[in-house]
Amino acid sequence: MCLTLGLHWAALQTVAWTTMVLERSQTGSFGEALQTTFDGLHPCQLCKVVRAGKSEEQKSERQIKLSKLEVAVPEESFCLFTPPEPDLGLPGVTSLPVFRAEAPPIPPPRRA
Repeated sequence: MCLTLGLHWAALQTVAWTTMVLERSQTGSFGEALQTTFDGLHPCQLCKVVRAGKSEEQKSERQIKLSKLEVAVPEESFCLFTPPEPDLGLPGVTSLPVFRAEAPPIPPPRRA
């Protein structure tokens, strides 16, 4: 499931960013390290691999979506079948009881 959601790319990108910040903060300030890490102009080798992998997956997803076959069913052929009423097996009983549609009176009647 993680692979289908692309979490492996997120994990690799997180490792790349962490490594870049740590390496770049050794030669400059922490603020400069953060800025050069996340500006997109100074990617490391792992960032390039992640970008290439993501784009390859997106290309393959587009190809799969185009190759799906869609089947249309004409509206005239649509039929709705209802199941027959159950046979209760009791003499003189031909259908299920009818339930009341109205709510009981409020407040309830007093006992006599």
